[in-house]
Amino acid sequence: MIEVRDLRKWYAGRGRLFSRSAAPLKAVDGVSFSIAAGEVLGLVGESGSGKSTIGGLLLGLERPTSGEIHFGSLGRVEPHERRNRLAFTRAAQLVFQNPYEALNPRHTIAESILEPLTIHFPDDPAERQRLLIQAMERSGLQPYSRYADRYPHQLSGGQLQRAAIARAISIQPTFLVADEPVAMLDVSIRASVLNLFRYFATELGMAILYISHDLSTMRHLCTNIAVMYRGKFVEMGNAETVLDEPQHPYSRSLAASVPILAPRGTRIRPKLVAPDQVVIRPTEGCAFAPRCPNTLDICRSQAPALRTLADGRSASCHRHEAPQPGSER
Repeated sequence: MIEVRDLRKWYAGRGRLFSRSAAPLKAVDGVSFSIAAGEVLGLVGESGSGKSTIGGLLLGLERPTSGEIHFGSLGRVEPHERRNRLAFTRAAQLVFQNPYEALNPRHTIAESILEPLTIHFPDDPAERQRLLIQAMERSGLQPYSRYADRYPHQLSGGQLQRAAIARAISIQPTFLVADEPVAMLDVSIRASVLNLFRYFATELGMAILYISHDLSTMRHLCTNIAVMYRGKFVEMGNAETVLDEPQHPYSRSLAASVPILAPRGTRIRPKLVAPDQVVIRPTEGCAFAPRCPNTLDICRSQAPALRTLADGRSASCHRHEAPQPGSER
């Protein structure tokens, strides 16, 4: 459905006083992946790793520095170009994190959902009404008449997010970017919203990019997972494999940070990595080396490549390559 090749987004750096240049900020630095119809790719990493930037690049909200995006029957696309814009937005949509800011408070729920339908079906009011009702019912806002004339402030957070989801799927897209869609919802209703995305993938055949910090929700929803650190993928593979047996030290630290229920008195697992700091950002070598507990000498001078391992996953760590001279830190 969608294939990304060597995608990059670099921002101009800010030099120090009396300096004319500075190194660019590499928010996304050469990532490649694909998502088939009916698959959900989970993108995980700490804040600032570049996850949301990738979502914006795929939808044309950001202009890439380099790289290619191939989308289904459209082939290679440039989402920011006007000639591709209408066809691309018909096929690709976004669900925002904050439902309270996603909808216009002056519009009823039906009016908000009708807005994209009016753009893509300007001459068919009957079809617009049919798709409106279908989108609301598929998103769990049923019966339609109960919610259509309400305003956003009259709905709960979960209902409001369902309305935002209904707007995104109303024009029947084939690709959906969900950027932290349950982060602001109560735990009690997260599962029901996640089940909607699972339904969209398995029953409607959508390809979904699911961006989140929460590994527990990814286990429930995702087909594959890509772990991102400092603009690069450090591990990628089947969701259960990556979550149960992470191979990259950063992936292991994320898995170890997930809260678990344990009897009183159980020893808490220690932190596996050092805290991140701007001053330790390396200019060469492995970006994770300053925080890694098992660094080799080569890690400080040479960046590891994303290599395919025996079980089919990919990981970028020198410990998965041929033995290198050097000792552990």
